[in-house]
Amino acid sequence: MANEEKPKQKMGFTILKNDPTDGHKGFGIGSLSLENVSPVFVDIQERTAFIDIGAMHAKSEVERRVKFTTNREDSEGGKPYWLVWVTIDFKEEGPYFAGVTACEMVVNKEKRRGYKILADHVNKMDKSMKRKIIVDHMDDVSKEVLADFLKSHNIEMWERSDEQLRNDLTVNKE
Repeated sequence: MANEEKPKQKMGFTILKNDPTDGHKGFGIGSLSLENVSPVFVDIQERTAFIDIGAMHAKSEVERRVKFTTNREDSEGGKPYWLVWVTIDFKEEGPYFAGVTACEMVVNKEKRRGYKILADHVNKMDKSMKRKIIVDHMDDVSKEVLADFLKSHNIEMWERSDEQLRNDLTVNKE
């Protein structure tokens, strides 16, 4: 690789495109577009956050080669994660984080077993798309990691977001 070539950029947040049904009233009207939703994983133990678009179809790196059940005991000793659905929308001032919802997940790669409630993941993605903020049930460490990740992605988007998001992700250190 030559010096003037840039290394491949990591995938960022998905941004809204034009309305796919613009101008016609036929097939597809009323369907939801996932173009403005991005799945962000918060690795609680490593205190990191990252985007993995594969999570849109339960094929993220975290989820690969793992059988999920609704029984926590199956994944005992596993690694805890939050899967956070982040929806981006636009205001006159520019894009902002409109919907942010978090779902719990535990993955035990050794046992190839995991815990998640699929219905909760689907419902939280839907609520994110409907511009809801549901992060108050997250632990303080994960809230900090997510807030730092969103700020580092784009501080202007963070500042344009609803005050509820900034308040719910603020951890009081007393």
